[in-house]
Amino acid sequence: MIEKKMITKHIGKIDPHSIEDYIKSGGYKMLEKALGMKRLDIHDEFEKSYLRGRGGAGFPVAVKLMALAQETAKPKYIVCNADEGEPGNFKDRYLMENNPHQILEGMLIAAYATGAKKGYIYIRGEFEQSMKTMKKAICDARKHNLVGPNIKESPFDFDIEIRSGAGSYVCGEEFALLESIEGKSGRTRVKPPFPTSVGLFGKPTLINNVETFATFPVIIDMGGEAYANIGTPSSTGTKLISLSGNIRNKGVYEVPFGVPMRKIIEELGGGVGEGRKIQMIQLGGACGPVIPEYMLDMVIDYERFEEFESKTGAGAIIVIDDRYDMFDILKRVSEFFTHESCGKCTPCREGNLHMLKTLRKFVDKRASEKDLSLLETQARVMHQTSLCGLGQTAPTAVISTLHYFRFGYLNRIEESTPEVR
Repeated sequence: MIEKKMITKHIGKIDPHSIEDYIKSGGYKMLEKALGMKRLDIHDEFEKSYLRGRGGAGFPVAVKLMALAQETAKPKYIVCNADEGEPGNFKDRYLMENNPHQILEGMLIAAYATGAKKGYIYIRGEFEQSMKTMKKAICDARKHNLVGPNIKESPFDFDIEIRSGAGSYVCGEEFALLESIEGKSGRTRVKPPFPTSVGLFGKPTLINNVETFATFPVIIDMGGEAYANIGTPSSTGTKLISLSGNIRNKGVYEVPFGVPMRKIIEELGGGVGEGRKIQMIQLGGACGPVIPEYMLDMVIDYERFEEFESKTGAGAIIVIDDRYDMFDILKRVSEFFTHESCGKCTPCREGNLHMLKTLRKFVDKRASEKDLSLLETQARVMHQTSLCGLGQTAPTAVISTLHYFRFGYLNRIEESTPEVR
């Protein structure tokens, strides 16, 4: 099997509601180890590991850790982004509901390494079970002197609160998330400054994704160099993949970077249904690119994905077979982003509406060559001028299909009524 379980090795073997089970399996031992290390040595291990953020952007974690550690303003905050509103992604919810203490342990290690005293976990409002599980985990950890003052009888203090989102997609964006925690409308901020200098309540803040924090104890356990030997030079360690769509075995799988997508779909996912063929694959979720079947031998790797102006995203792979119309898929994606736009910036607020209007022409076979040119312009302007990640990535599916499935657009124009063309 191509799976390599490092983050998920305890899942299925322990009761997620039992802190005793987690401790018996070696849980919180890495926090103890970190508390016995110099803070600079912890930073050194993360620098050697070359861990990159697992929320989508892939920013080097060691850079953020050091940036927060060097800030002198207090208090400092640690924020765990558990909003996970991207359609097609469900691996963070999987971690929270099956191994909550590993996430807490990762946050505690990050707090000790940076001098932070307070943490928040921002959980999507619809994830009721995740919220219950994480709240119980924090309560149990507090009883065991693992959260709160003088943790493990040391001078280290760190408390954690749960904050609930209200279902807004844009609150997955780091600045909109901070605004929401502060009790304001979930809308992004102009940057710079960045969160590590001016973040939550105007103070230095480290924001990482659930999967990223769950990886911290793994790195402290095995060491940065050993971790970096897994995966590829630019993408070290393992990645959680949310596999869904027209696939036999949907679910969350942990694989090392460098594994071809075809292996994930065929060996772990069991392939598509009998008599069906893969038409296209959407990567990263609704905001990700749509690629053709012949590209499935491409490996999971940050650098490889960036070659076609994309990122590995949060790790979703959505398989779409030959029963579905590409333009219907694109229309649904566009409807989603039109609904979720916060409306703060004009390119996203107006661009999504106009792009949806143009896509409907292709769905209804009313499109012309002028509409094709217009769609390209709309998508590029949104991508280049929107204020936050929502507007910048909302047209990604369209941009990628214009490149890889251009014949589909031209065929649809040919199928359109003569008076339209």
